[in-house]
Amino acid sequence: MSRFLEAFEKFIRDNNARVFSIAEMTGDNAPEKIEIQENNACQNIYSVSKMYTVTAVGILCDRGLLSVDETVTDILGDECPEGYDKNWEKTTVDMLMRHMTGIPGGFDTDVFDASEYDPDYLREIMLKKWTCPPDTERHYSDAGYYILSRIVNKKAGKPLFAFCWENIFLPLGFREAAWSCCPKGHAIGGTALYIRTEDMIKLGGVYLNKGIYHKKRIISEKWVERVLERQYEFAPNGIKDSYNKGGMNGQNLLVIPSQNRVVAWQGYDIHPGGPDLTRFAAEYED
Repeated sequence: MSRFLEAFEKFIRDNNARVFSIAEMTGDNAPEKIEIQENNACQNIYSVSKMYTVTAVGILCDRGLLSVDETVTDILGDECPEGYDKNWEKTTVDMLMRHMTGIPGGFDTDVFDASEYDPDYLREIMLKKWTCPPDTERHYSDAGYYILSRIVNKKAGKPLFAFCWENIFLPLGFREAAWSCCPKGHAIGGTALYIRTEDMIKLGGVYLNKGIYHKKRIISEKWVERVLERQYEFAPNGIKDSYNKGGMNGQNLLVIPSQNRVVAWQGYDIHPGGPDLTRFAAEYED
């Protein structure tokens, strides 16, 4: 076990952080994991799920099957419901991944009662009146990522979850995974992906290693650069050169290039003011 993981475990226990498990990956080495407390093997990684959707979009772009400059209505065509807000006609894939839309809030299957939604989630989202034009204000939204799930399905000819199994999960050696779906069988896209901590961390390794995992090319170096430049979910956190994607209730996928290290943790913490795990990991020195 690495000195980092031992030190990180001690910091978590000393501060009573509500963490289930932690994992570390250095360079292209295999992940190492410590279980802090008993838990189910796979946990909801909440919004960290968005990075898997971003990566699926990237794979399609790498293959020339999709462009981030295409609009939602051009891609989805007659799948768009009658009476949709016309702002969708100007909304690109790039804007969805940057949350630069005026989609109103209220679409979050982890928070709201999804049984009250229209069974056609595309209709539920696209009929809502926008609060501002596209690419003018940032409004964080799971709804945009459900649209991306439908876009992947349209371009790949198979659902997002199946596409991820074929092109991400299997190549990275995942043991198991589940993804909550809408009544029509489409993965939510922005949340509710259930995976193991030691598998969750592997996507961070892909981005650390410029698109490669264990000598296998998963995405292009160009896509990695674009994700970091455009801040498609992965974004700098202000601690040295690290960047991360967090999820509700204490999930995190942290990449620290200067340490050649990726760190991931899962837990369930709804209490503000806990220990700063990100800072501890990003500032750690052997």
